[in-house]
Amino acid sequence: MKFDTPATQNPIDQLKIVGHGVDRIDGPLKTTGTAHYAYEHHDTAPDAAVGYVLGSAIAKGRISSMDIEAARRAPGVLAVVTAQNAGKLGKGKMNTATLLGGPDVEHYHQAIALVVADTLEQARAASRLIRVQYERARGAFDLAAEKDAADKAGKPPQADRVGDFEGAFAQAAVKIDHTYTTPDHTHAMMEPHASTAMWQGDALTLWTSNQMIDWGRSDVAKTLGISKDKVRLISPYIGGGFGGKLFVRSDALLAALGARAAKRAVKVALQRPLIANNTTHRPATIQRIRIGTTPDGKITAIGHESWSGDLPGGKPEEAVQQTRLLYAGANRLTALNLMELDLPEGNAMRAPGEAPGLMALEIAIDEMAEALKLDPIEFRVRNDTQVDPEKPDRPFSQRSLIECLLSGAERFGWTARNTQPGTRREGRWLVGMGVAAAFRNNLVMDSAARVRLDAAGQVIVETDMTDIGTGSYTIIAQTAAEMLGVPLAKVVVRLGDSSFPVSAGSGGQWGANSATAGVYAACQKLRTAVLDKLGFKSEGATFADGSVTEAGGRTALLRQAASDGELVVEGGVEFGDLDKKFQQSTFGAHFVEVAVDADTGETRIRRMLAVCASGRILNPKTARSQVIGAMTMGVGSALMEELAVDHRVGFFVNHDLAGYEVPVHADIPSQEVVFLDETDPTSSPMKAKGVGELGLCGVGAAIANAVYNATGVRVRDYPITLDKLLAGLPAITDRA
Repeated sequence: MKFDTPATQNPIDQLKIVGHGVDRIDGPLKTTGTAHYAYEHHDTAPDAAVGYVLGSAIAKGRISSMDIEAARRAPGVLAVVTAQNAGKLGKGKMNTATLLGGPDVEHYHQAIALVVADTLEQARAASRLIRVQYERARGAFDLAAEKDAADKAGKPPQADRVGDFEGAFAQAAVKIDHTYTTPDHTHAMMEPHASTAMWQGDALTLWTSNQMIDWGRSDVAKTLGISKDKVRLISPYIGGGFGGKLFVRSDALLAALGARAAKRAVKVALQRPLIANNTTHRPATIQRIRIGTTPDGKITAIGHESWSGDLPGGKPEEAVQQTRLLYAGANRLTALNLMELDLPEGNAMRAPGEAPGLMALEIAIDEMAEALKLDPIEFRVRNDTQVDPEKPDRPFSQRSLIECLLSGAERFGWTARNTQPGTRREGRWLVGMGVAAAFRNNLVMDSAARVRLDAAGQVIVETDMTDIGTGSYTIIAQTAAEMLGVPLAKVVVRLGDSSFPVSAGSGGQWGANSATAGVYAACQKLRTAVLDKLGFKSEGATFADGSVTEAGGRTALLRQAASDGELVVEGGVEFGDLDKKFQQSTFGAHFVEVAVDADTGETRIRRMLAVCASGRILNPKTARSQVIGAMTMGVGSALMEELAVDHRVGFFVNHDLAGYEVPVHADIPSQEVVFLDETDPTSSPMKAKGVGELGLCGVGAAIANAVYNATGVRVRDYPITLDKLLAGLPAITDRA
């Protein structure tokens, strides 16, 4: 079906099953250990050998020699794969660097060899026997240094302008001009990047942990130089992705190459250091924000410039995109500047662009409010806009930012916040509150599904949509049950297989809305097939309680339509240009209360609230889980997460979960999530949007603003660690 006009009343609006907080139907499999992940397909690949990846020990240069003979002769070794013996390899569309390096090395820990053996221990031991000689080349590893060099060279930044930013800023009655930095981040998902590969003749089956099945299948085929129809990707369960598994990584390619060389199934899981250095990460940013206003707080000029780095051929972190849409202002400047760095590949991590962008922008908004002596919420309200500020003739389809802010303020007790920073004390703790707006664009992708009805009245849904722990199985089952009038127990959902129709995949908070819309379209076709089979007229027919009722009152059991054979249909949704006619975005407000130890500078989160306006919420229970998980990630980004770069040799030093700190249960107190009751007919037939990224957007800034309110110390350099607070805390002699 073509979705090119806003949705009208449809079966989803019944909300008998959709919109309810249903338990995840895959929960029992996950909790009993019977959900098979990419490394665990012992049933279909029972004799799989094990591959161990050797990563480059330099960040840039060439391999001058590699001696693999001792490794090949080691006990249990079946094959050693290198670029020299792997045959001609291409590069996937989604990859910036090649997945198997050699002789050129593009980044530290780039895969340069795979040892395949009967056991992991044998493969790992043999990898230590490979002797590699390198010719190290000079590399660029320091974003700030590269930016400074570009500035000194007079390299003009690229910028998008609306109106006369420079003139308006110069004439503004009140203005700020500050620079903010965010560090490199790694996804730190629980399940490592892992794949199991098996060849049958010239056809490859690859069980892999991948969020986007069709993208992955295409890139595997392109890299191996084989036809796409010779590749089958299967990924029914994914133990976290956060964008790090949007694209095929070296585990998938090397498992395929290892299986071909060893002539048996091979499984590969990347070691934790290689997850940080070999796969993708969120790049660091340097962001300059300038805002000018009238005396009463109306923005007249807003400028946001960002610098980030990536390998040659890569792309910048789009940290300015929310600034183009979030607040009113006639004169605007945004700029993305890309520095070429020889660090591992920068790419998507949960809420790419808005996550680091709002970490800067929403501090700047608070700083502007303080300069104006306005409440931070009031300043945001005064600069709301119901149209795209760069294209005023293009309205937002829905925009409830003010309602999120005001209802959240009332719920959180914002009026109790001390307006003078550093003045609320509870024993040794300095206590403060902070707020930030949340924003994430609504993206949609064409999606399809196959739906079957069998003689027992069971509905089977098949689509290559994935579930990265988000609840895709459940909301797809809810959609099918609602559309066909059957209980959830009568719906079976099969996901993550490239032999199924192509869906949106999981990422960018587009998955739930797009994939369920595809299932909706397929179920519409099945409803028509059922009515035709039963000889019922379609107008006024209803599907409920496992039965179909014609407008005239004639009724039949749904299963009767498949009594002489299974009914099978394929259908999907193709999105038109409604997202061009309307600016489709999601909005929210994050509120945080923190306590900072007046002696040590340690920060503790006390409570958090997120208010989200994100279209129809398909399952409030799984959506809440998405948001509180995102809020937790925001705590990490604000207070602890940072990939430390060794600027001498170009790698991330703290490349494991011992050195890369993430929040644990003890760091997270009460979290409350509120969803505003809204629908967006311009988004999809489901009238939904996404919420998984929105829960992260703005959290870091809300924490930073709360820390400032507690201490009076403004930190513009994330993470907000105690060393950045200590010098500004009240002296011991000043304390009661």
